[in-house]
Amino acid sequence: MKRFLGIAGLVTLIALILVSGCRGGGSEAGKGPITVGSKIDTEGALLSQIMILMLRDNGFEVIDKSQFGTTPIVRKAIISGELDIYPEYTGNGAFFFDEADPNVWKDAVKGYERVKQLDLAANNIVWLKPAPANNTWAIAIPKALAEKENLWTLTDFAAYANRGGYVKLIGSEEFATSAAALPAFQTAYGFSLKQDQLLTVSSGDTAQTEKAAAQGTDGVNAAMAYGTDGSLSAFGLIVLDDPLVVQPVYLPTPIVRGEAFNRSPEVEGILAPVFATLDLETLQTLNARIALEGQNAVDVARNYLTSKGFLK
Repeated sequence: MKRFLGIAGLVTLIALILVSGCRGGGSEAGKGPITVGSKIDTEGALLSQIMILMLRDNGFEVIDKSQFGTTPIVRKAIISGELDIYPEYTGNGAFFFDEADPNVWKDAVKGYERVKQLDLAANNIVWLKPAPANNTWAIAIPKALAEKENLWTLTDFAAYANRGGYVKLIGSEEFATSAAALPAFQTAYGFSLKQDQLLTVSSGDTAQTEKAAAQGTDGVNAAMAYGTDGSLSAFGLIVLDDPLVVQPVYLPTPIVRGEAFNRSPEVEGILAPVFATLDLETLQTLNARIALEGQNAVDVARNYLTSKGFLK
């Protein structure tokens, strides 16, 4: 009887080893699935592909839902469980939680810690380590216009608009309506653009808005921009300085549903070293390869990760 039990145990052990081998071996196989999303813009495509490539390289089954939608759409999707992870920006915490304390959101560390705390408590969403790049909202104009009218700051721009200077600004619907974006600039600097001075587009792709401002498409001479845009200099645009520091700090950060994080906490260790390398200059360069050179976001992400030794 003892010998029979020993043989049965040995057979069971061999079966377990075989099953483990079929799965690829070890804890690196069979993880996930994890659904990765992003917003509809150049940087969203880049960051989501970086995340997808790193997770797949570390044994995860990944569902690619990059370029999923605007901020309200991806936000709703991660709360509902339709997305597991996507890149968000710390400064949006002021909008998500209706908190306007400038001492918090205009400080990179305080803003990150605050949104991390609030989102975990309210939605069980975990904010991982951010990238050291401030992708803040901005308004850009052609350098020729800046030189002609002496417009270098938003104070100059407001005075120009208020004295009847020609302005037609292009931006996403989110930029035009979000309390943290154009309305915040208008309130702080004391100007107001009428409906016929705005051209709103569905996409948050600043390559589109900046190109329109550079080429004067439909009379446009000002554009929504982001701090990490790589196309500004190529389009001959300058970003208007924000002396009143209206905008919060927007650090790109992977955020994960709590349930997904609890299943796979190693995600933080996989992504943190990569995001630590994504400073302002790096993101401008990578974004430019997509927006200006027409390279595929997957290729740009893979080439970068390979060059830094994150992928072989």
